[in-house]
Amino acid sequence: MQIGLFGINTGACANPSTAAETARRAEAAGFESLWTGEHVVLPDPREAPSPAAPETPMLHPPALLAFLAGQTSKIRLATGITLVAQRNPVVLAKEIGSLDVLCDGRLLFGIGAGYLHQEFAALGVDFASRGARTDEYIDAMRELWNAEKPAFNGRYVKFSGINAQPRPKQHGGPPVIVGGTSPGALKRAVQRGQGWYGFALDVPNTAKVLDAIRSLQTTLARPATLGELSISVTPPVLPTRAMLEDYAALGVTRIIPMLRNNSAETVLATVDKLHNELF
Repeated sequence: MQIGLFGINTGACANPSTAAETARRAEAAGFESLWTGEHVVLPDPREAPSPAAPETPMLHPPALLAFLAGQTSKIRLATGITLVAQRNPVVLAKEIGSLDVLCDGRLLFGIGAGYLHQEFAALGVDFASRGARTDEYIDAMRELWNAEKPAFNGRYVKFSGINAQPRPKQHGGPPVIVGGTSPGALKRAVQRGQGWYGFALDVPNTAKVLDAIRSLQTTLARPATLGELSISVTPPVLPTRAMLEDYAALGVTRIIPMLRNNSAETVLATVDKLHNELF
């Protein structure tokens, strides 16, 4: 079981010195990966379905992960998740490809369609088309990362006669790990993802989602180039060793506990606690 940490860009870790110290301690302790959350904006005042108060500090993931790439050498750096439909995919392909170069191929590209309609409204992006945009943008980014002469003719993005160098360090681009439990997200994971990521899911709910994924795998075509679908989960509470065994029995390959990051002291204490109890 690989063990990561979620929340390296928010709360106390929005302070770069705390994030750097946390990253170095996590790497020294043997954690496999560090994961960011993402919201460009939050509704103010807070209203459903916002996950956090509008005052919550949250550093932009590519900026922080580029910074942490210079603070670490082995631990993987992950977006958990990037809201692809909110971006221009040509710009995002360059941003993520550059980040993979900067971290020497350690990037995990967690993506999702998004659910916070207020955020989409602020960005001027059509909320209803977010799923279709996400699927198309993944394909467009992979074209930019892999084709000798990139060209794409989709509903939302079109390009030809262009190129963007350097390409990502990882052959084919960083692994795309699809977050979410909606039918569209699960279909996206099977058809376009190297992995699937479930957030704040306990063991029974993880089992239900994995049953749905396995059912889809019997009916949907999956490109052989994607390999076996990896399964990552963030539990709703700090996991115990017994919980790890329960998740592993379901086929989960990576657990990503949430950092307690209301202060620098509690962040580092969480890293130490998880290391002592899970390793």
